[in-house]
Amino acid sequence: MAKLKFEYIWLDGTAPTQSLRSKTKILDDSKFNGKASDLPDWCFDGSSTQQASGGSSDCILKPVAVYSDPARHNAYLVMCEVLSPDGTPHPSNGRATINDDDNDFWFGFEQEYFLIDNETGKPVGFPVDGWPDPQGPYYCSVGAGRAVGREVVEEHLDLCIDAGLNVEGINAEVAMGQWEFQIFAKGAKSAGDQIWVARYLLERVGEQYGYSVEYHPKPLGDTDWNGSGMHANFSNTALRTAGKKEVFDEICEKFRPENRIQAAIEAYGAYNDQRLTGKHETQAIDKFSYGVSDRGASIRIPIGVVENGWNGWLEDRRPASNADPYKVAAVIVDTVKG
Repeated sequence: MAKLKFEYIWLDGTAPTQSLRSKTKILDDSKFNGKASDLPDWCFDGSSTQQASGGSSDCILKPVAVYSDPARHNAYLVMCEVLSPDGTPHPSNGRATINDDDNDFWFGFEQEYFLIDNETGKPVGFPVDGWPDPQGPYYCSVGAGRAVGREVVEEHLDLCIDAGLNVEGINAEVAMGQWEFQIFAKGAKSAGDQIWVARYLLERVGEQYGYSVEYHPKPLGDTDWNGSGMHANFSNTALRTAGKKEVFDEICEKFRPENRIQAAIEAYGAYNDQRLTGKHETQAIDKFSYGVSDRGASIRIPIGVVENGWNGWLEDRRPASNADPYKVAAVIVDTVKG
């Protein structure tokens, strides 16, 4: 009877931005048929993850998605929800807030990030003293001195594919040491699961190279360097089969009311005010706009939608790179349904 390794992955209670945690469970292969529902719940010490007090420290991990772990032998990656001891969703559980049980919503997240050299504390490729040449040549670049960190990015891409994640692409981003990967899934919860597992794999690759992954939306401060976002492309049946501009206008307008803007900003990541300034392909955090092919808008209507007879999707450009995709999806689904 073979032994299998299951890496239980969850989100802790760190504020304002949750972090990933994980631990390994060993099970006989006879107990696993390939589904998350085959796997037992497991507990952990919530007092060490800012999710419980020491006097009542147990929290529960409920497996919700399972993927192959190509970096380990006989191993699987298990994304988990955190439950309180009574079996209800823990307050830190953003996944449980998504109202998309019929998987009508499809999401494609564009995850931007910086790779940080732990020896210098700066993005990879940056000189120890001073700055590299201004941004411009780095976006979708190739060549030494421009596309820096590719070995990490390529290894991460292979792991994502081998794990069975629906990764759709990678590219070097606008700033040196800044990269992006894209994940698409039918179902808001599945999209969130896959982004978190992809983030987990990226962190593990970074361990091998001595690189940290920086998800802060403006890690280079108030400079003329781009920040990092996690653009949320989304659709439901109404958008995919609209056939007319008015449907897109109606759905975009649902995001305009002040209470909807506030709900979005609260869910779209900490320190996002440093990124949403109206510069560097963003709309100001206190404004709302939408438009065809407008990367300076809050929501962009892709040109492909128009060319496809007003059928397709929308891109919310406001979520920060450090946002929880579960919480982002929950806000978008609630807004569109509302």
